[in-house]
Amino acid sequence: MNQTAKRKVFFSFHFKNDIMRVQLVRNIGAIDENKPLTANEWEQIKIAGDESIQRWIDEHMKNKSCVVVLVGTETNSRPWIKYEIVKGWNDKKGIVGIYIHNLPFARTGNCSK
Repeated sequence: MNQTAKRKVFFSFHFKNDIMRVQLVRNIGAIDENKPLTANEWEQIKIAGDESIQRWIDEHMKNKSCVVVLVGTETNSRPWIKYEIVKGWNDKKGIVGIYIHNLPFARTGNCSK
């Protein structure tokens, strides 16, 4: 039986605005071994500064074959998302963007594209 290997994916997204939409995507059961980052974990990384954020991205992007950018309203203005896209491109990883603006968020509903 020929089974297709699952891709190891690095997710790129605007944490503050889109985390709930991203959780919907990541928790559908189709993604293995890609535990979502909690708000507390992200705050600890962020509070340690830019070098800490870059180190976290670099470490978690290792051994991934592609970068999936989950695109919300302000995604294109986020400097770390730009870094992740450029790093993925330079590392010859596949890159794909998926709009998530129509996924509902309990507090605010859908967001604009």
